[in-house]
Amino acid sequence: MARQLITFQIGQQYLGVDIMAIREIRAWTPTTMLPHVPAHVRGVVNLRGTVLPVIDLSARLGWGLTDPTARHVIIVVRIGEQLHGMIVDAVNDIVAIDEATLQPPPALGTGETTSYLEGLVTVEDRMVMVLALDNLSMDLGGVPLPEAA
Repeated sequence: MARQLITFQIGQQYLGVDIMAIREIRAWTPTTMLPHVPAHVRGVVNLRGTVLPVIDLSARLGWGLTDPTARHVIIVVRIGEQLHGMIVDAVNDIVAIDEATLQPPPALGTGETTSYLEGLVTVEDRMVMVLALDNLSMDLGGVPLPEAA
């Protein structure tokens, strides 16, 4: 069965998210910092009158904090009934994959590493990590989350 993903980059890493979870892709907007939140929660932005928490996806995945510039983008995704923004370096493409080609992530050390991944798939000779969005939203440090429109 075919499935569509939006692919994007963080550094040299390629990731993908199910296209049905994407609400919009925005240019980088500086965030308003909040006190006492985890380092991967970079703050909030105003999304047409709604407070949108913004996650530094690189930091959330354990790859270090992003120093956002004008070339970065925020991908707005729906996770459950909530909207979240994810800072990424660049959005690449929409790709169709056969779900049968999606392979489970290998068990390497802690379960946290692979809990953020639904699986891995090869797209045009690149390994793409397909994110398990439900697991990324956990532990936002008490950030109030807006309901998805």
